[in-house]
Amino acid sequence: MSKNKWRGSGAILALAFALVLACVPGPAGAAEQPKRGGTLVFGINSGDPPTYDCHQSTLFPIIHLLSPHYSNLLRIDIPNYPKLVGDLAESWSVADDAKTYQFRLRAGVKFHDGQPFSAEDVKATYDRLRNPPQGVISVRQGLVADIDSIDTPDPLSVIFRLKRPNRALIYAFANPFNCVYSAAKLKENPSFPVRNVMGTGPFKFVEHVAGAHWKGEGNKDYFKPDLPYLDGFHAIFTQGAALINALQGSQIMADFRSVTQVDRDRLVGALGSKITVQESPWLNALLITFNPNKKPFDDARVRRALSLAVDRWKAAEVLPRSTIMRYVGGYVRPGYELAAREEDLVKMPGFSRDIEASRAEARRLLKEAGVENLKIRLTNRTIANLFTGGGVYVIDQWRQIGVETEHIQANDVLYNNALNEGTFDVALSFQGDSVDEPTYQLTRYLSVDLSSNQGKYIDRELDRLFELQKDATDPAERYKLLRQFEMRMLTEAYNVPLLWWQRIVVMSAKVKGWEMSPSHLIGQDLEKVWLAP
Repeated sequence: MSKNKWRGSGAILALAFALVLACVPGPAGAAEQPKRGGTLVFGINSGDPPTYDCHQSTLFPIIHLLSPHYSNLLRIDIPNYPKLVGDLAESWSVADDAKTYQFRLRAGVKFHDGQPFSAEDVKATYDRLRNPPQGVISVRQGLVADIDSIDTPDPLSVIFRLKRPNRALIYAFANPFNCVYSAAKLKENPSFPVRNVMGTGPFKFVEHVAGAHWKGEGNKDYFKPDLPYLDGFHAIFTQGAALINALQGSQIMADFRSVTQVDRDRLVGALGSKITVQESPWLNALLITFNPNKKPFDDARVRRALSLAVDRWKAAEVLPRSTIMRYVGGYVRPGYELAAREEDLVKMPGFSRDIEASRAEARRLLKEAGVENLKIRLTNRTIANLFTGGGVYVIDQWRQIGVETEHIQANDVLYNNALNEGTFDVALSFQGDSVDEPTYQLTRYLSVDLSSNQGKYIDRELDRLFELQKDATDPAERYKLLRQFEMRMLTEAYNVPLLWWQRIVVMSAKVKGWEMSPSHLIGQDLEKVWLAP
C-alpha cells in the first residue's frame, strides 16, 4: 500500500500513512491464488437497517449489507483510488463541455429474478433519484440535479444530458448508494426497494432476521466471469464491546467499518499474526445538525452560539482515546489539497484556539437571542464508538455556557425517522463520502429544494457560492471560494463539524482480496474476497 493512494499532504496524513505502512505488511493476497468456497462472517456495528432502499439512506449498515446485492454504472477502483472503472457500464465518455455523458452497457446482465437488465433500468433508477415519486425519499437528489434528460437509444446505451457543465457528476455514477434497480419492479411499486432486495450484484439476498443477522449467497449468474469466490456471506448485528469480543473469539472474521485505537491494540496483543490491521484517514466527519424549523433554532445566533461553545482542538486530544474521531477540519477532509489550512480554519466560527473567547461570544449571542437558560434535546444514535462518546462530549461543552441538554439515544429506525421527518431539536449526524471532490460532497448542504438537507433550510447564498466553486478552474481561486462556502455554513450554523475520523479495520488473516480505502462506503461488494484455508 503506497502513499499515493490517497491525495493530500501535511503532518496529519504523513502520520496516518506511517500507521498504514507500519500495520499492513502488503496488499492482501497479492501473491496468492484465490480459493473458492466458504462463507464470510463479519460484524455490523449497528442495529437493524431502517430501510432496504439505498436511495433514501445515508447509514453505513445499509451499504455494507446491500453493496453485495447491487451494481452501479461505475465504481471506484480501490487499489487505484480515486480512479473509476466500469461496473454495469462497459465503456463511457464525457463530452468536452461536460454536458453529455454516454454509457455503453454490458450485455447479458440479469437481475436476481432472472429478468434481463437494460438501459431502461438505468433510466428508471436515475429518474427516481432526481425526481422521486410521491412517498419516495431521495437524499442525493441534489447530487444528480444537473441531469436534464436521459435517453436510451437502444437497450445497451444510455445518454445523460445536463442542464449545465458538471465534471464531478461522473462520481455520482459510482456512488454505491445509487443502486441500479429494476424498472419493471419500480413501475409496479416505486417503493419496492424499501422492503425488497433484488439487484444484479455478486450475491443474492437470502434472509434478514431482525436483531440477529443478514445472509447472502453467491450469484451463479453474475455477469463478471468466475466471481464471486465466496459461497456466501453472513453479517451479524453486534455493537461495542460485543463486536470486539466476537473478533477476538473468532466468531466474526472482520469489522469493515472501524475499531478504536484501544481496541486495535487489544486485538493485536491477543491475536498477533492471526489478524491484519489496515488504517487510513477517513472521509467521514461527525456533525452537529440543528433544526432551523423549530424555535429557538430558527435563530442563527442560537445555532452559532452552540457551535462556538465546542472546543474542537481539545476534542482532538480527548476523543481518539475512546472513539474513531481524530482530526479537526471544516467540510472538506483535513489534509486533502482543497481543505482549509489551519491558518484559515482558525479564523472561522467554532475553530478558534481561544475557547474562552468563543464561549464568551456564545453566551452573548444566547443573551441577545433571549434564551440564556436554554434547554435542548440532543437526538443521537446508540453506537457507543463515536456517537455516544461524541454526544457526551458535546453535552459537556454546552454545559459550560449554561445549556442544559437531554441526551436521547434512539435505534436507527427512530433516529432515521426523526431526521427525515424533522422532529428533532439538535442531532449528531455525519458526513460520509466515497471520494474527495467538493462538488460531489457539498451538494448535501444546498437548499432543501436542491438537496433534501437534514435541516430543511433554504439558503440561496450557499447555492450561489457552491456554483461558483464548481465552475472555478484555477485551484487557488477554488480554494478561496470553498472557504467562503464554509464561512457561510459556519456562520449560519445549520450543520457544523465536530471531528473527522480515523479508519482502523481489523480482520482475520484468512480474509483475502479486500482492499483498504479512505471511505467505508466503497469496496464492500465482496466480489473478490476469498478465504484462505
